[in-house]
Amino acid sequence: MRRHGWSGDIPRSDEEAAERILGAARRAIDGGQPATVSTIAQSLGVTRQTVYRYFPTQEALLAATALSAIGGFLDRLADQLGAIDDPTQAVVEGIVYTLEQLSQDRYLRLVVEPGKASAFTAGVTSDMAIGFGRSILERFDIDWAAAGFGGEKLDGLAEFMLRTLQSFIVDPGGPDRRGDGLREYLDDWIAPAIRSRAGTTTRR
Repeated sequence: MRRHGWSGDIPRSDEEAAERILGAARRAIDGGQPATVSTIAQSLGVTRQTVYRYFPTQEALLAATALSAIGGFLDRLADQLGAIDDPTQAVVEGIVYTLEQLSQDRYLRLVVEPGKASAFTAGVTSDMAIGFGRSILERFDIDWAAAGFGGEKLDGLAEFMLRTLQSFIVDPGGPDRRGDGLREYLDDWIAPAIRSRAGTTTRR
């Protein structure tokens, strides 16, 4: 880690340095200011090259900032839906709740809406996107391994959920499905796929 700048308060580790950068970006976003590499560097008393050392592009900085602040959404999901113990209902409600929260959470919009900073930028199979999907699933009070979704299978379930979620974000289509109407649609078409996989073993 470079030992200069930081307005004289040198971070003790690379992890602390990265967290300071993300903290500055969150403060900028919360204050309605642009979270650019230049403004973040200036606020921290470092060069742009220092910021780029930890986040190689503007898009990487915004994506990491959004994911670092997504805890509020995940906490609300756990409060509202965490008691669900059925895998099928968890996926359906996870999709519905995420879509409902888009209008209320600026960081969630950064993560999932189309754009350069989105977790979906590299596709729903990117490590960032799958990590976000698993974060949603893991907030439910479910033993996913016991339910038949351990290891890579849980990643597959997260990907399936994200592909469905992405399709509604990119093309809401018609009729305008939301609330109970969306639940009914997902119960008809998504729930059977989840139920058919729950408790099964993968054979290749």
